[in-house]
Amino acid sequence: MALSILSIKDNVAGLLHILPFLFFPLADAAEENLITLSILGVVQDAGYPQAGCMAKHCIPAWEAPNLRRGATSLAIIDAKKEATYLFEATPNFPEQIYLLETIAPDHQLSGIFLTHAHIGHYTGLMYLGHEAMATTNIPVYAMPRMKDFLLSNAPWSQLSEYENIKLRPLEADSEIKLGDVAITPFLVPHRDEFSETVGYKIKGPNRTALFIPDINKWELWERDIVNEIRNVDYAFIDATFFSSGELPGRDMSKVPHPLVLESMKKFQTLRPIEKQKIFFIHMNHTNPLLDAESNASDIVQNKGFNIAKEGMQFKL
Repeated sequence: MALSILSIKDNVAGLLHILPFLFFPLADAAEENLITLSILGVVQDAGYPQAGCMAKHCIPAWEAPNLRRGATSLAIIDAKKEATYLFEATPNFPEQIYLLETIAPDHQLSGIFLTHAHIGHYTGLMYLGHEAMATTNIPVYAMPRMKDFLLSNAPWSQLSEYENIKLRPLEADSEIKLGDVAITPFLVPHRDEFSETVGYKIKGPNRTALFIPDINKWELWERDIVNEIRNVDYAFIDATFFSSGELPGRDMSKVPHPLVLESMKKFQTLRPIEKQKIFFIHMNHTNPLLDAESNASDIVQNKGFNIAKEGMQFKL
């Protein structure tokens, strides 16, 4: 796992000229009472490389640990309160907590917000248990079905029984205030076998972010994603697959995620400055966007969009 800002392509340098508040050194994240958002992971639930993958796109990361990437996670850092809040508890929780500590040393983990009950989004809670960190009443914010899932199934129920976590209920479209930060969950269509699925609007003192790591096709959502992007400063959105054909032997038309190519077509009416708000995240191990030198990465950046990278910082 990379522990510093990763290299940023030329188009992002152009973004800095237009929106100079987006990126800044890690050392500045906890200074001057800033509210900041940090990217801790960028990949689909199983990480990169994926377990059992011996394909040519995975081998480089098996051989070079610096190429490995963790499951998608964001953090909010409140320097004034010396508090941090995680979005998702991933299987890469130990590395991501370490990365967060390098960004905001001595800050208190003050809450975790979950989107849904798929493995890359909640299973990192196990590291809060008595076999590992043995935390005390860490607030875990969850929607009703997600909360019931954690209370009704082992080993997750033990976290509440041992008071390692304190489950805090969420309600769709109802704002949670955390000092100078406001968090609002909203329902999105997805595979909801065990829980509902939400995205989040994260509102800081000056800027607002949209976080939608998992969603079915945009057309199945009751809201207009284009308008949602226009109304925020940053949008971290589902980029699980770049194009059809990434899963040999499977009918990609039955895979509900919006393809990156489909999303870019849908977003083509956005003005250049609005396209620059978009950071594609939650990439499957097959997604060529994980390779910064790929043609796919060039296409995305030449069209004015961005690819999320671990270590990026954003002022809120």
